[in-house]
Amino acid sequence: MALNKTELVAKIAAETGQSQAAVSSVIDGLFSAVSDTVASGDKVSIPGWISFETATTAARTGRNPRTGESIDIPAGKRVKVSVGSKLKAAVK
Repeated sequence: MALNKTELVAKIAAETGQSQAAVSSVIDGLFSAVSDTVASGDKVSIPGWISFETATTAARTGRNPRTGESIDIPAGKRVKVSVGSKLKAAVK
């Protein structure tokens, strides 16, 4: 079972006693802050839980799986997400 944003907001609101509107606003703010920070090249870390950072990829040659033709893939950026020890332990 997956937990979507609406269900997550409702669960957090029930556990904290806050309104769903307040919780939704905080979650939106959290993800806005994370995306702005990572886009600027900085790292966001919540020790023990999760961290987000920008990683660069080198230019490389790939292959079109349909035609077998070689294609050039330009260098770029991606988001690297690392799981912390508390989250790993919660999953075990």
